[in-house]
Amino acid sequence: MTEESSKRDYKDTVFLPKTPFPMKAGLPQKEPGIEARWREIDLYRKLREARAGREKFILHDGPPYANGDMHIGHALNHILKDMVCRTQNLMGKDAPYVPGWDCHGLPIEWKVEEQYRKKKKNKDEVPAKEFRAECRAYAQKWVDTQREQLKRLGIMGDWDNPYLTMDFQAEATIVAELCKFAEGGNLYRGSKPVMWSPVEKTALAEAEVEYEDLTDSPQIDVAFEITECPNVPELVGAHAVIWTTTPWTIPVNQALAYGADVEYVIYSREDYDTGLKGQYLVACDLREAVKARVDSAIGSEGLWASEFFIQGSQLAGTRARHPMHHLGGFYATPRPFLEGDFVTTESGTGLVHMSPDHGEDDFDLCKANGLNPVFAVMDDGRYRDDWLWLGADDKDDEGKERRRSVINKPFNSPEGPICSDLREVGALLSASADYAHSYPHSWRSKAKVIYRCTPQWFVPMDKELDGGGTLRSRAMSEIDRVEFVPEKGQNRLGSMVEGRPDWVLSRQRAWGVPITLFVRPDGTYLQDPEVNARIVAAVKEEGVDAWEEARKAEFLGDAYNPDDFEMVTDILDVWFDSGCTHSFVLESGRWPDLQWPANLYLEGSDQHRGWFQSSLLQSCATRGRAPYDQVLTHGFTMDAKGKKMSKSLGNTIDPLKVMEQTGADIIRLWALSVDFTEDHRIGDEILKGVGDQYRRLRNTFRYLLGALDGFVGDMSDAGEIPELELYVLSLLGELDGKLRKAATEYDFNTYTRLLVDFCNEDLSAFFFDIRKDTLYCDGDGSTTRNAYRTVLDLLFHALVRYAAPVLVFTAEEVWQTRYPEDGEQGGSVHLLEWPSVPQVPADTKKWAALRAVRERVNEAIEPLRREKAIRSSNEAAVRVYPNNPLLQHWMESINLAEFFIVGSVELVSPLETRFAQDEDLTHDVRVEVTKSTDHKCGRCWRLLPDVEEDGALCGRCAGVVGE
Repeated sequence: MTEESSKRDYKDTVFLPKTPFPMKAGLPQKEPGIEARWREIDLYRKLREARAGREKFILHDGPPYANGDMHIGHALNHILKDMVCRTQNLMGKDAPYVPGWDCHGLPIEWKVEEQYRKKKKNKDEVPAKEFRAECRAYAQKWVDTQREQLKRLGIMGDWDNPYLTMDFQAEATIVAELCKFAEGGNLYRGSKPVMWSPVEKTALAEAEVEYEDLTDSPQIDVAFEITECPNVPELVGAHAVIWTTTPWTIPVNQALAYGADVEYVIYSREDYDTGLKGQYLVACDLREAVKARVDSAIGSEGLWASEFFIQGSQLAGTRARHPMHHLGGFYATPRPFLEGDFVTTESGTGLVHMSPDHGEDDFDLCKANGLNPVFAVMDDGRYRDDWLWLGADDKDDEGKERRRSVINKPFNSPEGPICSDLREVGALLSASADYAHSYPHSWRSKAKVIYRCTPQWFVPMDKELDGGGTLRSRAMSEIDRVEFVPEKGQNRLGSMVEGRPDWVLSRQRAWGVPITLFVRPDGTYLQDPEVNARIVAAVKEEGVDAWEEARKAEFLGDAYNPDDFEMVTDILDVWFDSGCTHSFVLESGRWPDLQWPANLYLEGSDQHRGWFQSSLLQSCATRGRAPYDQVLTHGFTMDAKGKKMSKSLGNTIDPLKVMEQTGADIIRLWALSVDFTEDHRIGDEILKGVGDQYRRLRNTFRYLLGALDGFVGDMSDAGEIPELELYVLSLLGELDGKLRKAATEYDFNTYTRLLVDFCNEDLSAFFFDIRKDTLYCDGDGSTTRNAYRTVLDLLFHALVRYAAPVLVFTAEEVWQTRYPEDGEQGGSVHLLEWPSVPQVPADTKKWAALRAVRERVNEAIEPLRREKAIRSSNEAAVRVYPNNPLLQHWMESINLAEFFIVGSVELVSPLETRFAQDEDLTHDVRVEVTKSTDHKCGRCWRLLPDVEEDGALCGRCAGVVGE
């Protein structure tokens, strides 16, 4: 060989991959353009046309509130929904997606009121129509904003025609659904304690309430003097002790409850310092706790003695007087002792003070004994002006009015007016502000809520319905039928429905669908389908503003005198609105691609008490079954440390910023990689790891695109397929089945993990690595190279489809890079269906063993590489001692130097061999590595025996260069 030829650069003879697909993604810049093209070609409608006539799969979108930018919870929720619809479409079904928004209710009304407060405007002074128009405009603004943000996230749907609960047709449907309840007699107006927000001046649903742990709540022990006890006369003159964490309810106490099976003790206490004596009735099990609280409050220990014990049942007929009985009027009536099965000895005193205005148990027990609420607390949380104890004339020492919201600390505290007055009459035994418990707050205003008895409209849970069964029994039956993912959602929803009270439908607000009822003076309401039809028609034409006093006669018609009826002014619980969405979205015909019932509802776990439940109850009452067949629940997104995200803590992740910085596909890959069925985490480091995953996937596609440059062919052109390629095809077939199963079961983190692992471990680190020499250096007519590229082509078509629901933008970029003419014709990867993958059998045990030995070889090479004894594995000469005849046979069946990517391999049979085939066949396999003494080919850079000197060509390369 001449010196000139030994220095020749053979680079131009090597078949290096070529592709315009860049390694650097640049997603923030590319994705908007891709999304704009989808809009231009109307991709969603093209997909509907392509799937027309196929089996339907209906995911009904739960409506988020239209009141703010998309947050990470929105992003996760919609990515999951998008993944469901895309995988179902990919598997050949017709899976439309119509997005929607909840536009009524307190969250939006509250935001508009906030704007009013900033402008020093009073909502009550603004005409109702004008106020509602502002709420409507506010909601529409955020609908438009969130719509663009979700489209930017790659969510595919009917964005030009979403459903809004404030659309007139939707409002009319909600009214029509309410009328079904009314016409069936499944509404009633009653006075019950409901959760009430004094700040928002309205009743709240359980779903509108969140609980906050408090450590500084008041707790007091109050003495009620016993005036009558027919079964135990010795109790007269003693004091029954009650314990409460709501001192503000004492002014409306009407009774005391005891447990019939509870054992009570009469305790006498003599104060060591003052000599004052008292007798107190408490539960035996709680006497030490009561004793400790009282002694602590007095500041000194007393002599406590148990005088005698009685059974709770002996308290029947007992009466006591209210501590403020000297005020007369309401307080002068003796308070009866009532047996309550809810009385326990877990805390307190074993005696419970009853305020039917402010507790569910209190209300039920008092009502059963003829004691009715007195409605002393107004809608703003203050006592009425005419209330004897705490009316407007009640002043503090400085002459300031004491009447203020009952749950404010200055009022409801050990130093407040209630405790002060109880202390003055000697009835306050203890008072402190150190009680720790969980307390309900309005999730919107964050203010504490109270139980307040008010006239409200209810749906009965246990009334027999037309067609049989109660609403509760129907709902429970459907919960048993519906499939829940994860399964624990079934028990969660079931326990909530099983124990829930009657559904409170009414709200005392302005922005919402009115309760369109005409009520007679006796409290009954009109049940006339013709009247209801006129109301529904008017709302369909003009929206909720149609329900106004001026149209009373028009709605009632000639058959009724308007003076005989009152128009209800309350609006509907917004959960009734959203509970009706299945009706006006799936049944109205406005979206002909949809049908009722839905296959799937998918929301966060908080919706077990929200949308899942309200939809279930509404549909069971009007249609006898749930509007869904499956319910999928996801957990909440926490920060990287597992803490709840909060702007005040500064630990939030803004998906809009992530899209700006790294792209929407990164958020999608994160959302579909976590176990979303549980609470999960996100943070900068987590997203960085997701970015690394993305880059590996992107490089897999880049390699495929480059390796397939100019390739045209299929399996029929491949010739004989080598065993390695057949093995990889078998892995692809196995992956295909697992991915289809994961998609069907909504197991998306498994779906994503399988895809990522296959690309990284089976392809990049194994198949691609082994065959890169064949791809680069074999001749154009090489059967091995042609077979390899044929398999790469199969891999490409499968992987780009598998990845499309996850990396929606990247998969489109990959597809259009290889098939730009498809883009010119308005095509898209998202119009394709699940790939047809050949099911190729392979000896998996053999290949698992060979791959394990390959790992051993790599581990043995690495020390030499670190020591720089060799620069690459191609310089290694390897000796392998298989120690098993079957393993040796398998190793002899393949080109080991190519498989291990080393210079040479020598198989050495050990003196002792293992014949057992059920154990690890690679056990005791020994590997030795030295530097090869062969020369390096100037073209393929492999060290081979047939290379005469470094830089010369091996036989294969000489033949290719010659061609």
